[in-house]
Parts: sequence; C-alpha cells; structure tokens
Amino acid sequence: MKHVLYLTLLVFFAVSCNTSQKQNEAKMQAADSVAVTATDSADNDRQYLVKVGDVAPDFEMSFPDGKKIKLSELRGKVVMLQFTASWCGVCRKEMPHIESDIWQKHKDNPQFALYGVDRDEPTEKIKELRDATGVTYPIGFDPEGNIFGLYAEKDAGITRNVIINRDGKIVMLTRLYEEEEFNRMVQLINQLLNS
Repeated sequence: MKHVLYLTLLVFFAVSCNTSQKQNEAKMQAADSVAVTATDSADNDRQYLVKVGDVAPDFEMSFPDGKKIKLSELRGKVVMLQFTASWCGVCRKEMPHIESDIWQKHKDNPQFALYGVDRDEPTEKIKELRDATGVTYPIGFDPEGNIFGLYAEKDAGITRNVIINRDGKIVMLTRLYEEEEFNRMVQLINQLLNS
C-alpha cells in the first residue's frame, strides 16, 4: 500500500513539475515576444528599415582620399556606422563624443572599424564638418542618401549609429544624441571588442 501511495505521489509531483516548467517556458516565450515587439516598435518609431538581429545591408562607400570600403569585407570586425551631415546640429554635438569615447580608444585595434557616412554632400562639406567637430575618424560619401536608405527611411532624421558585430549582424541602433543611450553604446562596443 505504501508503494502505491509513493508511486501516486511521485506521478503527481512529476506532472506538477512538468506543467510548471511548461507554464514558465510559455511565460518566457511571451516575454521574449514582448521584448522583440517593443524593440521593433522602437525601431519603427525611429524610422529604421532594419532591426537588431538583422544582417547589416551591404554597401560600398568612397572617401575623399579616393579609398573605398565594402561593408561585407569587414566581417570579423566590430563596426560602427555613424550617419551624419554638415547641416545636422545634433551630429555636431555627438561627434566629439564619438571621437573621444570611442575612436581614440579603439582606433589602433585592428578588430574595430568606425566610419562616418555623410549624407549627400561633397568633399568640402565633409572637410567643413570634420574641422568644426574636430573628428579624425574616416567619413565617406553617401551620394543621394542611398546607403542611408538601406538602413532607414530616406526622409528620416539623420543622427544615427549602427553597431555591427563580428558576424555582420546589427546589435544596436541609436537615434539622436542621448547621453544614457550613448553610454550604453560605448559599453557595448567595449564588450564586443573584449569577447
């Protein structure tokens, strides 16, 4: 009789644990779904066409000195794209922070690449922007905003950063210059380079 009682309790306990585990898994999946939806919603509000987890759209970009880069050839590196323009006041505010907090710390690291992407401006405007902000990181041409248009709606605001991991996937998207978000981006870049 004791064996039957123990067996009954054991079966009851196993069924209860299994049910609780399934309920917890369902709750976790629901939470993940909400997090993804919130991220997607935030990115949509920011007029991005890409989202965290996407492979970064490939492009080729030229620079005032005649050099070219192709994003897909940077696989294996942590990449930061900073979309900018000389007429953008928020860009001018953020760029010195990018220079001091990111570029100066990592410019000699062969596992890191940072490129400004200047929207639809000629060489003299890029030079004007670099002089005004004191930045030394490379800034390339984005004729007609075609590179920008791979990442965000073409009529969207321009102050944006895209952080791409070594596998070529987007891991962070920023919009405007907010100190807290900027600091999270700095920490993320540091973590990616140390992993």
